[in-house]
Amino acid sequence: MRIGELAGVVGVTTRAVRHYHHLGLLPEPERRANGYREYGLRHAVVLARIRRLTELGLGLAEVRDVLADEAGKDLVEVLTELDEDLARQEEALRERRARLRALLDAEGGVPAEGPVSPGLAALFAQAAHLSDSPMAVKDREIIAFLETAVPDGERERLVSSVGEALGSPEAVARAGEAYALLDALASAEPADPRVDGAARALADCIPPTLFPDIGELDQHDNVLRAFYDDLAPAQAEAVRRALHILTEERR
Repeated sequence: MRIGELAGVVGVTTRAVRHYHHLGLLPEPERRANGYREYGLRHAVVLARIRRLTELGLGLAEVRDVLADEAGKDLVEVLTELDEDLARQEEALRERRARLRALLDAEGGVPAEGPVSPGLAALFAQAAHLSDSPMAVKDREIIAFLETAVPDGERERLVSSVGEALGSPEAVARAGEAYALLDALASAEPADPRVDGAARALADCIPPTLFPDIGELDQHDNVLRAFYDDLAPAQAEAVRRALHILTEERR
C-alpha cells in the first residue's frame, strides 16, 4: 500500500501518517527502488490502534507509552486513568453548565461586564439605573475584575460585601449620590474643594467587610495604581481620601 491508500483504509490523513512517523509512533518503511514506500498490514494495524487510542482521548505522548509496552500491560491502567479524567471533566462541565444556566436565567440577564456570578449579576441588576454614571460603570468593572481575581474562598465574601453596598434601595441611592459627585470631578483638579465631599460620600458607601484590612492597603500596589491611572486626577484624589477616611475611622 502507498501512503494515501494506508491513510484511506484507516480513515486518517496522509499528513497525520507523516506526523506519526515524525514522532516515532508509526514505523516508517524503507523506500523501494521506485522511490515509493510500501506499507504492509502491520503498519495498518498500528495506525488503526493509534487512531482508536487518540479517539478515546489519549494524547500522543500517552499513545507512545502504550505502543512502547509490547506486553500491553499498561493499557488497562492508562485507559482507567483516562476514564477517571473524563469523569472529572464531565463533572466540571455539569458545574459550568449549571453556572451558565443560572447566569442566563438571572434577573436582568448577562451584565455588560460579562459573565459574573449569579449573585453579583443580581446586585448589578438592582442598580442597573446607575449605569448612566461613568463612575458607576468603572466601579462595576472593578468589582467584576475583583470577583475573578480574588481567591475562590474570598469571592463569597466579596459578593456579600457588594450586597451591603448595593443590596437595598437606600444603599443604591447613597451610591448614586456618591457616583454623581465623582462624575462631577471628571474635569476638576485634585485641589478642587468638592473632592472632600465626594470622598466622604464614597467612604459612607463602602461597608467594613469590603476592605477588612484597609489599613494594610498599599497605595503603591500595581492594581490600585492602575485604578487611579484610569480616573481623572480629582476623582483619583477623592478615592485616595476616601480610603484614608476609612483607615482613620477603623483604627
